[in-house]
Amino acid sequence: MGHFVYLRILYARFAPRNTVRGTPLMVFSKLAYSKPRTMPDQQSTLFAVILAAGRSSRFGATKQTVELEEVPLVQRAAETAAAVCGERVITIIGHDRENVLDAMNSQSGFVLVNEDYEDGLGTSIAAAARVCRRCSDAMLLLLADQPLVTAEHLENLIAAWSGSSNEIVSTTYDGTRGPPVLFPRNTFEALCRLSGDRGARAVLRDPRYELKTVRFEPAAIDIDTPDDLALLT
Repeated sequence: MGHFVYLRILYARFAPRNTVRGTPLMVFSKLAYSKPRTMPDQQSTLFAVILAAGRSSRFGATKQTVELEEVPLVQRAAETAAAVCGERVITIIGHDRENVLDAMNSQSGFVLVNEDYEDGLGTSIAAAARVCRRCSDAMLLLLADQPLVTAEHLENLIAAWSGSSNEIVSTTYDGTRGPPVLFPRNTFEALCRLSGDRGARAVLRDPRYELKTVRFEPAAIDIDTPDDLALLT
């Protein structure tokens, strides 16, 4: 099993109240956070997770740090997530971590370093699930390279969730299902076993879970190449 480590950021402030059942996370910003959205069950807790660890090989550079309307993609994703989940945002980083961290501009509540990022997207999802199963009833999974995803859409995903531990809520766009996706607690064990670049598609298809969908066509836009970015500028 790969080794996942927590990154301690220079000038970070250790906050015991922001720990995950004894596993400390390093808070590096408390800026401009909204109150976390009320969940369907008042006792439920949800964390947003931003996947930003990949190599961006098709882009030819670290795309998490490139700017759209003068805002780095990873910062844009973190701000969108924080508008809905407040401090309960975890950003998974790996490749070019120092520059990605700098581009975040201290907007995400927590940072998790995936040392196995080269083994594919599944390792980052697994890392997030290992953390969230200790502290969360659901995980709202986002990609850093979907710049048109809005806080309103994230709220719609949460509103569509009944609070059931077996109910997944996925975005639909361009004839497919994909992120952002809300994964409830009972999916975490399956997510922990993910590896490679297959992502969580198998979990979405798993008959053990009920699947709801919320349509949002702008989520079809992701930044894989410089040409993709140019289309938006």
